[in-house]
Amino acid sequence: MPDITTLILDDHAWFRRQFADLDELQARAGTDPRELSRLWEPLAARLDVHAIAEEKIFYPQLLAHGEDPEEETLDAIGDHNEIRDGVARAERNPVGSQEWWAGVWDARRANDEHMAEEENEGLANFRQSATSGLRDSLGQQFAEFLEAHPTTAGLDNTDQDPEAYVERVEERLDPSTATTAGLGIGSLKGQNQ
Repeated sequence: MPDITTLILDDHAWFRRQFADLDELQARAGTDPRELSRLWEPLAARLDVHAIAEEKIFYPQLLAHGEDPEEETLDAIGDHNEIRDGVARAERNPVGSQEWWAGVWDARRANDEHMAEEENEGLANFRQSATSGLRDSLGQQFAEFLEAHPTTAGLDNTDQDPEAYVERVEERLDPSTATTAGLGIGSLKGQNQ
């Protein structure tokens, strides 16, 4: 099983391909809304499920094992909110309408920014700070979560307050094992939910 950083990068590549396919459809005049829906619905669901999986599995571990990960995590949770908001905007409007496209591109812009930052900061940081065994274990959990949740059905995909998210993670930690400066974060090993 690939490690979690590889699986996240694989999803990022898939997101880029799906948005490129939407570019192609947008360039065609008179694209059938059913064709747009066929492409958008799995993309919108995966954007949300991917964010939820990162929030449950990756970011708590980055906070525990990364080098100065607080800003990266706060920024990532804020990005996830912007992506969710774009998806929600698209879903409130008729497929193919100007407002629908505006929501799609809001989600895309937020996702593009998030992926670039995550790839250059959070994922790179985690590869350097976490053991390969931990990354592999988290990769297994991440893959299982994505497989169990092809859609957001049964998941809470509402926006998160970034600071409250970090505080909740901190509350689950044992302060006597604090290892990360700035947050007083200790070991989160095995605490992925």
